[in-house]
Amino acid sequence: MKIIDWYILKRFLVTFVFTLLILIPIAIAIDVSEKIDNFLEHADLGFYQVVNEYYVNFIIYYTNTFMPLALFIAVILFTSKLSNNTEIIAITNAKISFTRFMYPYFIGATLVTILSLLMNHFVVPNSSITRKKFEKEYINNRAQKNDLKYISDFSLQLTDSTYIFIRNFNTETNSGYDFTSEVYDGLKLKSKLVADNIRFNPKDSVFSIQNWRKRQIYKDRDSIFSGSKVDTVFNFTPKDLIYKSALSQEMPSDELIKFIRISKKRGVKNLNAYLVEFHKRTSLPISSYILTIIAVALSFRKKRGGTGINLAIGVAIMFLYVFLMKISEVLGAVAGVDSLLYVWMPNIFFGLIAIYLYYHARK
Repeated sequence: MKIIDWYILKRFLVTFVFTLLILIPIAIAIDVSEKIDNFLEHADLGFYQVVNEYYVNFIIYYTNTFMPLALFIAVILFTSKLSNNTEIIAITNAKISFTRFMYPYFIGATLVTILSLLMNHFVVPNSSITRKKFEKEYINNRAQKNDLKYISDFSLQLTDSTYIFIRNFNTETNSGYDFTSEVYDGLKLKSKLVADNIRFNPKDSVFSIQNWRKRQIYKDRDSIFSGSKVDTVFNFTPKDLIYKSALSQEMPSDELIKFIRISKKRGVKNLNAYLVEFHKRTSLPISSYILTIIAVALSFRKKRGGTGINLAIGVAIMFLYVFLMKISEVLGAVAGVDSLLYVWMPNIFFGLIAIYLYYHARK
């Protein structure tokens, strides 16, 4: 790398970090103003616990979320400054092409992309576990807590031939009622187990069923068994009953892929909310390249409005990108659609814009 490359890359990274250091305190200030009442409601909640369990993980989450935005704003700011100081004119007079000029930018974008990918797939999901647990305990209202606590009318396919149904289950007490397990041979019912109550023991990973009745079906006769209580094993845990998109945010990508694969085998109909979360972990970091090209192409030439007009255009484009990203996530979570296509749609759209601006800037 030449001196000019190190100069641009250094300015790139310094401005990027500086922009993040501006955005994160703003996000913290807004969040504190919204949740201060929730913190004060709990007399046993100390300052250290709030910072250690919530805001440390809050910073990790929003640092990762703001990375593309910070990169985009940073590139516009320091490239506009290079242009206003006529440094870019000196570079072009030295017969350096626009493509060669982009070289240090792509190195910087690659560093940000690799960091974002690692955080998205491994660091953020693990930190979200502590943050979500804190929110559930101290921030969520009673209705939200009950929504996560009680599971009603849930059915699940455990294997190709085994199905279960639970009328109601409490994920805090690990107990429920009206439990049914059915085993099929093709379309023919082989056995059916019904229990009034069911309880999961996390220590032994076994289920205790009470007031149970089992019907075993043979070719020429049926056998019925019953009892007051028995311990048995099923191929699921209470965690499998919680079908919430928020749960996917707490899973590292390897665990999330395994969860999706097992859920498909069990016949869960709509897994798009989980697929959207998984695809988003890659699409958002890759957008760093697209946003870098757009930012450089917009601020490469000196404009009458200077940095201000470039920044205004950039912020407008960034908000449009975030708007399309949120819409695509909602549409991608709908059953029956291609979640991969919807998640990548903002990148495809802005990628075409980036290609146009790139070829226009080369001229």
